[in-house]
Amino acid sequence: MGNVKKYTVITGASSGIGYETAKAFANRGKNLIVAARRTENLEALKREIMEQHPSLDVVIRTADLSVLENVYRFYSDLKDFQLENWVNNAGFGNYDSVAQQDLRKIDIMLRLNVEALTILSSLFARDYKDAPGTQLINISSCGGYTIVPTAVTYCATKFYVSTFTEGLAWELIETGAKMRAKVLAPAATQTEFGKKANNVDTYDYDKAFGTYHTSRQMAEYLLKLYDSDSTLGIVDRETFQFALRPPMFPYANSSAHNQSPN
Repeated sequence: MGNVKKYTVITGASSGIGYETAKAFANRGKNLIVAARRTENLEALKREIMEQHPSLDVVIRTADLSVLENVYRFYSDLKDFQLENWVNNAGFGNYDSVAQQDLRKIDIMLRLNVEALTILSSLFARDYKDAPGTQLINISSCGGYTIVPTAVTYCATKFYVSTFTEGLAWELIETGAKMRAKVLAPAATQTEFGKKANNVDTYDYDKAFGTYHTSRQMAEYLLKLYDSDSTLGIVDRETFQFALRPPMFPYANSSAHNQSPN
């Protein structure tokens, strides 16, 4: 098995944090499977990586993961690859009041941010939980630990990502699995997020936030989390400092009121 190529899978790799994370893992000598809807962006990413690292294998998968059947097909099409890491980065946000929000957009956001991430995490854990050195990193947000005005539904999807991934992290540790699950929680990051969340063609992060991280900085933080024994890598929304932390949600593993095993 020592000669079998191993791959790191990154969804939402066509721009932003996913794009820079792919380059960061390539710098570590990792073969990649990069997925997104925009094939031309993925091809540009592959060219950029191959110029620097011609010996690596970069596999492109074009997929709209907001469609559930595509999620299952995407995963099953990887059965011939030996996977090492999985980064669920695909997702988008929305700024609006709950009463006014565009429900067609919200429907797609729930399917991508919540359902696709859950299915892919579950399938990866099922197949690789006992493989030494494997990691699942799910991209949440500091809005997955704080409710932000005008982004209530988006934050709720990221609270889901945070609790689901922290809970999976506990489960893997408690069952003696080899895989580790981790959460990255960025604050404002200069990506296409602002355009998509606000439904606009141009978006000025300097005007909107003043302080933010670049995608490249967030990819560096992701690798710090990857290298650590911590479950959570989170950016403080006020100071923009990055910290590695234990899980933040309460975990009732010693409660007398849990369901008894049969």
